[in-house]
Amino acid sequence: MSSRESSVPIVGQPVSVGDRSLYGRLKLIGIVSGVAVVGLVVAGITSRAVSSNNVRDWTEQQAMPAVSVISPSGEGEAATMELPGRLEATSRAPLYARVSGYLKDWKVDIGAPVKAGQLLAEIEAPDVEQQLLQAQADLATAEANAALATSTSKRWQSMLGTDAVSKQEVEEKNGDLAAKQAIVNAQRANVERLKTMKGFTRIVAPFDGVVTARDTDVGALINAGGSGQQLFVVSDIHRLRVYVNVPQVFASNLASGTKASISVPEHSGKAYAATVEAASGAVNVATGTTLIQLSVDNASGELLPGGYANVDFELAHDATRLRIPSSALMFDQKGLYVATIDRDSRVILKPVTIARDHGATIEIANGLEATDRVIETPPDGIAAGNTVRVVDAAATAKKGNAKS
Repeated sequence: MSSRESSVPIVGQPVSVGDRSLYGRLKLIGIVSGVAVVGLVVAGITSRAVSSNNVRDWTEQQAMPAVSVISPSGEGEAATMELPGRLEATSRAPLYARVSGYLKDWKVDIGAPVKAGQLLAEIEAPDVEQQLLQAQADLATAEANAALATSTSKRWQSMLGTDAVSKQEVEEKNGDLAAKQAIVNAQRANVERLKTMKGFTRIVAPFDGVVTARDTDVGALINAGGSGQQLFVVSDIHRLRVYVNVPQVFASNLASGTKASISVPEHSGKAYAATVEAASGAVNVATGTTLIQLSVDNASGELLPGGYANVDFELAHDATRLRIPSSALMFDQKGLYVATIDRDSRVILKPVTIARDHGATIEIANGLEATDRVIETPPDGIAAGNTVRVVDAAATAKKGNAKS
């Protein structure tokens, strides 16, 4: 019999001391192994339960909308309001002909600077010249008749004392003299009128400025009066007016003397100082705006009359009014709201009224308190009573930048 066979105890046989020791060790090993297995099972079940709870908590957190909150602030720099405007010359005069004829020649073209009284063009008007010659002849005839009537009146007046003529006849001669003198005055006035009309054949500049339009040429038929075509336009561009339609809510803040800044597309990055001069004092019912007139110096001639301009007004800042980002506003059929959250991270919708819109920020007239926690960008579908998860917007942005 082998040694292994001899070491295994046989039932019914007495167990030796060595066999009894081996059996105890095997039993201990079995017990330890069982405890270890049970511990592993318990640890696995516990781990699964903890992981399940963590997943459930994470899922619930992810199901809540994540929002960033801000506090309304009354601080900020003076706001500006940018509006489109139209540049116009301080003085602008379309020139028309006062006499009919043909354009003889023109002396200046568009863009030419002119002085007051400078000749711009001449009109050839033979009809006026002939009328003037006729009027001068009629005046000479009237003056001759008046001279004859004068001598006749004097002669008859001298004979009145000799009773050679009657008083009636003398009065008739005096009346004829007065009539002849009236005809002379009328003919003289007609001559002066035609001389003035002849002077209108010279088109001259009414003031110092620039010729901004020439709508005629040599040989063109000229019709007198406003029904005819304009010949030239002279504009004084040393100083320009700027016209801006300002919304009614801001019109009262732009009193005379208010400063503004003008910019034009052709001179990008350059600003021109302007000053409010006047307001229309009425609101246009079609646009809800008030017309404001500003004045801007244009000694350099860089600004062009009739051109488009951006006008920046500096508005006074009211520190008592709270400001929030424009992204915080919510609209629905009931009106304008701002979403805030309470201590339990539940949403509270507060109706607000806008005092002034600055584009990126909004001034609130009423509806908010400085202690409110305002949702900066409310997610779609958010409603009063919803629970949200507040996140640090700056930290989230920093994390996103790090990942990118």
